[in-house]
Amino acid sequence: MIAPPDRMPLPREFFDRPVLEVAPDLLGRILVRTTPDGPIAVRLTEVEAYDGPNDPGSHAYRGPTARNAVMFGPPGHVYVYFTYGMWHCMNLVCGPEGRACAVLLRAGEVIEGAELARRRRLSARNDKELAKGPARLATALDVGRALDGTDACAPGETPLRVLTGTPVTSDQVRNGPRTGVAGEGGDGEIHPWRYWVADDPTVSPYRAHVPRRRRS
Repeated sequence: MIAPPDRMPLPREFFDRPVLEVAPDLLGRILVRTTPDGPIAVRLTEVEAYDGPNDPGSHAYRGPTARNAVMFGPPGHVYVYFTYGMWHCMNLVCGPEGRACAVLLRAGEVIEGAELARRRRLSARNDKELAKGPARLATALDVGRALDGTDACAPGETPLRVLTGTPVTSDQVRNGPRTGVAGEGGDGEIHPWRYWVADDPTVSPYRAHVPRRRRS
């Protein structure tokens, strides 16, 4: 059976482009997480671009480490990191291999498998909040470090896949400073690399970086 046009997997060539092209083009695409209990699908509504060696806000800015190794690999792979000692966040690697660029998936609308997402997001007040923020999105989709390095473009079965969906038109795309990024990387005039769908209720609120106080 041939999949409908909006359910065709995005090829690796889609991700093998500059990160500032890929990031806004991911809006409206469908991320599918296949779990033992069934699939969960999310229409992406908010993302952030990170441009590797040219970007002081990127995990790859200072070169490869055990944590960010996937970013230096082929495009179309999933980079998952653990933050604040309790949350996972998910990225899609893009650009040529070795460039270490990635797009953070910040928010989306759960369009399939909402009952499965609700089991993992018990604190969500409504379905619009199920994947409203990068940690919430990863939690709703049951994404952890075990999925770091997953090839979203692999033939056959894969636990994470990005489908064509319905791309957002340019007049619906907004951009601005990235959320919670410190230092030069948080300068919205230099790096206005957070992209979202205008007026979409699943987009997370913007929060500037607040330095953490040291305990005395």
